[in-house]
Amino acid sequence: MIKIENMTYKYKFSKNILENINLSINEGEIVAIIGKNGSGKSTLAKLISGIIKPKDGSIKVDDIDTKVKKDELLLRQKVGILFQNPDNQIIFPVVKDDLEFALKNLGLKNCENRIKSALDKVDMTEYYQKDTYNLSLGQKQRINIAGILAVDTKYIVMDEPTTMIDSKGKEKVYDIIESLNKKGYTFIIVTNNSDEILLADRIVVLENKSIKKVIKKEEIFDNIELLEESDIKLPDVVEMIINLRKEGRLNIEDIDDFSKKGLINKILEVTKND
Repeated sequence: MIKIENMTYKYKFSKNILENINLSINEGEIVAIIGKNGSGKSTLAKLISGIIKPKDGSIKVDDIDTKVKKDELLLRQKVGILFQNPDNQIIFPVVKDDLEFALKNLGLKNCENRIKSALDKVDMTEYYQKDTYNLSLGQKQRINIAGILAVDTKYIVMDEPTTMIDSKGKEKVYDIIESLNKKGYTFIIVTNNSDEILLADRIVVLENKSIKKVIKKEEIFDNIELLEESDIKLPDVVEMIINLRKEGRLNIEDIDDFSKKGLINKILEVTKND
């Protein structure tokens, strides 16, 4: 579990960026963090992953306090972070060498097996010896995910992970997130992408330096205005559900799967005779 208690953060010589943040993230959850630009989303991602430290309060990852310097290596094996530009996390020209670098820095052994297992989980096994510079941005992002998996982390923080990727690459990353989540991996996704909120079990809305509300996936349709205020453009499938609801053709209580695929299936079921 990740537990954030009474956490406040500010950059040097600045006002507080985040204030009195309290949030628990359970193992096996997908949590989306949304909010307007400047709401502190990316800052919170860096705090959870231990890149920066709270000013006040605490963040604990499986009882490891992110403030404790001597536990930094252990924390890096618990939490991995993925940034929006895939190129920024790739250092070496060959996939194997790039993934191996992080493992050796952490003093981990059995690198080859770790790397091949991680590449298999992101459907990139054949790229083990390939040149990283020839990969698409979507493939590079999958390599970066593999780098996190090779360390055998439990928690994966993603800061707008598909912003620079084309639609095909986005869908592949979403499939990987869902597949890994079913295997027990926990995801914290900072996003302004409407499709990504449909991956989440809960949506954390940041506003005015603090958490305004935490929305469960099944509560999305009761919080449409709040999502729009957070600069989230509603997914087409959500818009269609809203219209069917207004027409009296669908009750939210009839939906048992709030994933994108589940909503599409419900729309097809309701409109099959149109």
